[in-house]
Amino acid sequence: MGSERKVTKTLCRMCDDHCGINVYTENGKIVDIDGSNHYWNQGRLCVKGRAGVDFFYHKDRILKPLKKVDGKFVEIELEQALDEIAEKMNEVKSKYGARAMSIWKGEAIGFAQQEEIARRFIHAIGSPNYFSNDSQCFVGRWIGYSLVAGSWMAQPDFENSKCIVLWGANPPNAHPNMTQYIMKAKQNGAKIVTIDSRLSNIARQSHVFAQVKPGTDGAVALGIIKLLIERNAIDNDFVENYTIGFDKLKEYSMKFDEAFVCKETGIDKETLYAIVDAISSAKNKVINYVGNGLEHHENGINNIRAVASIDAIVGGFDQKGGNFMPEGFGQSELTLYDEVPLMHLDPIGADRFPVFYEYRQECHTMTAMDTIISEKPYPLKGMIIAGANPASTNPNSKKVVEALSKLDLLVVRELFMSETAELADYVLPAASYLERAELHYHGMHQVATLTNRLTTIPGVQDEYQFLHDIAHRVGAGEYFPWENEDALNEWLVEPTGVSIETLKANPEGYQYKPLRYKKWETKAQNGEKPFNTHTGKVEIFSEYLENLGYDGLPVYISPDYIANAEEEYPLTMITGARKLVYYHSRNKNFKRFLTAVPKGEVELHPEDAKSLNVKDGDLVKVTSKIGSMEVEVCIKHRKEIMPGIIQITHGWKNANVNLITHDDKFDPIDGFPLMKAVKVKIEKL
Repeated sequence: MGSERKVTKTLCRMCDDHCGINVYTENGKIVDIDGSNHYWNQGRLCVKGRAGVDFFYHKDRILKPLKKVDGKFVEIELEQALDEIAEKMNEVKSKYGARAMSIWKGEAIGFAQQEEIARRFIHAIGSPNYFSNDSQCFVGRWIGYSLVAGSWMAQPDFENSKCIVLWGANPPNAHPNMTQYIMKAKQNGAKIVTIDSRLSNIARQSHVFAQVKPGTDGAVALGIIKLLIERNAIDNDFVENYTIGFDKLKEYSMKFDEAFVCKETGIDKETLYAIVDAISSAKNKVINYVGNGLEHHENGINNIRAVASIDAIVGGFDQKGGNFMPEGFGQSELTLYDEVPLMHLDPIGADRFPVFYEYRQECHTMTAMDTIISEKPYPLKGMIIAGANPASTNPNSKKVVEALSKLDLLVVRELFMSETAELADYVLPAASYLERAELHYHGMHQVATLTNRLTTIPGVQDEYQFLHDIAHRVGAGEYFPWENEDALNEWLVEPTGVSIETLKANPEGYQYKPLRYKKWETKAQNGEKPFNTHTGKVEIFSEYLENLGYDGLPVYISPDYIANAEEEYPLTMITGARKLVYYHSRNKNFKRFLTAVPKGEVELHPEDAKSLNVKDGDLVKVTSKIGSMEVEVCIKHRKEIMPGIIQITHGWKNANVNLITHDDKFDPIDGFPLMKAVKVKIEKL
């Protein structure tokens, strides 16, 4: 008899795009994956998604609980692991108080539902100390735009746009599916503008490429604002009725004349004018999309606020072809911040970065490392880490390893042994996305999707089941009443009016609401707050920030490497440029990907390579004030990177750039670390 081939539709989680996929099985074994006709990706799928089979069946996958005994891991049974972890958690709580326990959600287990479960758990056991990868990724953009307009538009209306300005973003490598929407807009006549320090893949496909010095995007944005105002290429009605602080911004922007902007940022007048021309001609069908490139700077939030102010003055918020503001699904709220706020227990970093905590209600991971080591302001002794690898991905990796090694209890849930898992007392196998049923949302289409659980592996728990079982063992079971993930999903959709059966019947997405534009206009007519800000208007000037001692305007501060250049550190390092086949520190154990991109490299301009007397493949030592690392040289074309600027991609165990990134210099508002304008020197080895 021939084998029976079956197809199941679900969502990919090899990155955060959540593309629809067809998973093919034969006699119960997964044999292939390709793209489904989901609303979001419409049949497309990148190489990472197709590697899901490799991911699921990889020989190195952790499938049994591991306990460290005398410095070595031994396999134990799941029930024993859960009992021992719960016992040690109770010991920590008894000796130091509940706030000595913490949880850290990583990107590898997902956002939304999985994140909310982790948040619920830590408050349920009496601690406010929830951490995540968001301390240094995504949230900078989220907060910057939320301060101005009440939300970050992560999935704008690309297809209907007339001008798309990409700031420090490279969708072909980071979000391949998004690229298709951008290219469709280009085919329909939209102008594509890329503002970046590197000639990226998307820059090569853009009408205008502005190659700027790292961290100077705010000066570019304010220069654009000045020219738009002078040309009266703004939406005066929107500005007058829906914004606060325009006159102050207008006055401040006049300092950013063409001469200053060009000198500060490195672009020329013709390029600056070309950007303004493209924005002016598009009117309010303009999208400013901010990528991760603007976040890791000491002036990141205000640079992002300056970019958001362009959207404000052209009236691009929630317009067709602009930065669309999605409406939510309306599911039940999993977090316990209203029932169990725990602010009196001093969440780590909340006093240091109050905006970050108020807007995201999560703690600051870099401050956590200092807290573990110093035990101030109080001991932090236990941590559960799920799908995160901070020993590789957080700045100052040496300190991260030192801190995590000092914990009385470190539990890591992972699919593969990572640098962080190697430090753990217990390593538990985590369920992959093919073993979970969870709700996902795509804001661009206002679509909800329930993923299909294709299989289960004995002893491998999903995040809900693990936290449910631990919560019941440590006396917090009342907050985890649902027997399993399926029961939880039933509860989550109750207030939406959409049944689980409806979602199951629409595995390629269920549109829960039709798209509506200019909702701020309807809200104003109904007497509601037009925008979800403190004042209900677009806050070009933020009284909220001013009251906290920050600048009310998006004031531009020149990066330290420009304002305080040091002869000892003549080069400026960017880190974090994505390679298509990898996702942060993930996928480095896939043979097919290592064949394509086998190692970490430092990217140099030919002039810098010549002055250092190095060639491709030479080993060099890169040093900052934090530390040193060794890495091989890759000389780029002179147009790809600016002289004096180097780039090292993160996530490599043997070329870990986070040995030299800063955990002691931050944006003052969101606490994001300095990782993309680091002063360094290079020595040939």
